[in-house]
Amino acid sequence: MAIIINIDVMLAKRKMSVTELSERVGITMANISILKNGKAKAIKVETLNKICRALECQPGDILEWRDEGGQPDAEKS
Repeated sequence: MAIIINIDVMLAKRKMSVTELSERVGITMANISILKNGKAKAIKVETLNKICRALECQPGDILEWRDEGGQPDAEKS
């Protein structure tokens, strides 16, 4: 399984730059880039809350789960 972070999609929809998001959330541009590029191992709920507030979105707009095996869990049995 893989959790995909779609910050870049939301940034494009809101016409916001990484720099602006960084300033609004209070984390470095480097850390936002780590999230955008899928290199993050974890994200604090507090940080997710700030990102959602800045982008005016829900956590589900940013986080997406994909099954790397190709089949949904219900079909594996």
